[in-house]
Amino acid sequence: MSIINVPMRPTALKAVAIALLSALFFACTYVFNRAIVSGGGHWQWAVILRYLITLPLLAAVLPFQGGLGKLPYELRTYPRTWWLWSSVGFVLFSIPLTWAATSGPSWLVAGSFQTTVLAGPLLAPFIYRDERARWQVGALAIGALIVGGVMLLQVGHANGSLDAAAWLAVAAVMFSAFAYPLGNRMILLHLERSGTRLGAVQRVFGMTLASWPLWLLLAVVTWATVGPPTGREVLLAGGVALSSGVIATVLFFHATESVGRNPTALAAVEAMQAAELLFATGIGVAFLGEPFPDALAAFGAVAIVLGIVLFAWVSGRESAIDPASASDRGA
Repeated sequence: MSIINVPMRPTALKAVAIALLSALFFACTYVFNRAIVSGGGHWQWAVILRYLITLPLLAAVLPFQGGLGKLPYELRTYPRTWWLWSSVGFVLFSIPLTWAATSGPSWLVAGSFQTTVLAGPLLAPFIYRDERARWQVGALAIGALIVGGVMLLQVGHANGSLDAAAWLAVAAVMFSAFAYPLGNRMILLHLERSGTRLGAVQRVFGMTLASWPLWLLLAVVTWATVGPPTGREVLLAGGVALSSGVIATVLFFHATESVGRNPTALAAVEAMQAAELLFATGIGVAFLGEPFPDALAAFGAVAIVLGIVLFAWVSGRESAIDPASASDRGA
């Protein structure tokens, strides 16, 4: 045993524990969204209110995370870049994911969204122009296991066959799974090229602020077509904003940053996102009365969890540290 590794062990274990806790708060997103829809609420308000409420919550956290830093300069100098990729990473990410909550229980959406672990690596050759512009063959091979698990999850829920509505829901979740890392990585790449250093909370606050014009426009349209949100919708959307947009995001970034120079520990931290599926299942069954996955769907869930753990392990071994890959979560 190397003496150098001894001090790292408590740090790594702590980071994994923090990442596991963040997965619990991330899982609340699926449960709260499902609660809004199953309770007669409108999915439009679920997603709109989430980001309208997230902004002031993040503003309250910012003073404890270094303040605004260089963010005002960034937003003034590159407004188009921030608006474009924030809209992709937040608006095009959240709308399909929240709409999919109408298609089935929390575990169904949570499990399907785990395909997001493949999105960053698959997009890498189209985003980067350096050594990162390559596919990690071993990790992507394991991705087939994850996708297979997602299909088993969906087929099990649909009692053996998927109708057009189910396929549409799967497509919506997978589109969402690619939109977030695309927008997130493009903002990171922009910051890398501009030489601007922003903390995780500063970046999430900036992306939320840059996407606000679209959220306000959607709020006006939804108010005119659906009507004002109910108090229950506001309360549950606030729960999503607090649990996922603030608590889970801060916890996860803290965990990844604390082991950022240790590939094995970083892979373990990232693998904890697989617990979202387990948490979403448990909470949904216990508090929303959702059906427990049948044997086929449960087998698919196991395949997803196993695939994510293997994916993180292989990624940690095959690649050098890529800050972007540690940042495809949150908000």
